[in-house]
Amino acid sequence: MKKSLCVLFIVLHTAAYSQEWNTDFDVAKKQSATTGKNILLVFSGPEWCTNCTKLDELVWDSPEFKAEAEKSWVLLRADFHEKKGMPEPVNVNDMKMVLAEKYNRDGFFPFVVLLDKTGRRIGKTGYENLDTAAAYVALFKNLAR
Repeated sequence: MKKSLCVLFIVLHTAAYSQEWNTDFDVAKKQSATTGKNILLVFSGPEWCTNCTKLDELVWDSPEFKAEAEKSWVLLRADFHEKKGMPEPVNVNDMKMVLAEKYNRDGFFPFVVLLDKTGRRIGKTGYENLDTAAAYVALFKNLAR
């Protein structure tokens, strides 16, 4: 019985703080229109971008961010696993490439863009040397002002 309660608690806790990162812009826009939340688009290079890794550990995985994201944003992520300019073939129809062409032409990483339900840019920011997830949450909330 104790084991069952423990497992149930872990599952409920995980579900309460889980977040869904979209990779499809159209899906994110539909969710945004349905929920009334803005879209938080994150450009990341998790294998090669040190500051992207810092944001993964400090912000995206934090309870503070997950709680605010649940209330305020539809999450959209464009992960680039190779550095720009690497000799890999590029699929211009890949959703992350489409997003980069429209919102991150200069190739900044990490780069965060706040969008409305139609995809209009409201605000943007890059990596800031902030110490807490709460400070980043406040930064992202201020993008809407």
